[in-house]
Amino acid sequence: MDLSSLSMGLAFAGAGLAVGLGCAGSAKGIGTASQAAAGVLSEKPHLFGRLLVLLALPGTQGFYGFIMMMLIVTSQLPETINAGITLLFTGFGVGLALMVSAIWQGQASAAAIGLVSRRESDFGRAIVLPAMVETYAVVGLLAGILILNFLQ
Repeated sequence: MDLSSLSMGLAFAGAGLAVGLGCAGSAKGIGTASQAAAGVLSEKPHLFGRLLVLLALPGTQGFYGFIMMMLIVTSQLPETINAGITLLFTGFGVGLALMVSAIWQGQASAAAIGLVSRRESDFGRAIVLPAMVETYAVVGLLAGILILNFLQ
């Protein structure tokens, strides 16, 4: 195996980690929020539309991981081992940030769902809680994009 094949393999591994960790975190976060919503909807089914928004928020990290994966695999593929290692760790770092933020955003969404179930008029305030966690998913994605730009 030559070094260019190894560096490409490392880059693809980084791409896989970005999307895999982001999607795993989103699945966990949505699962957590769904458990909270199920209890509320059993008594207040009219809140479905509002709770759906809160349920969907932790899912964005999976899409951010997909974006990072696409950016890695469609970028100029690395020819050096150093570039391959950089892309591996970039994908891992972005994926880790996405996974952790999605899990915590699911927790924040569950808390927001509890708030809306008690005070329906506070939906606007409640949505801010999980949206604050989203900030760090976006920062992670932007950091990955900047690193890709520096490599080219």
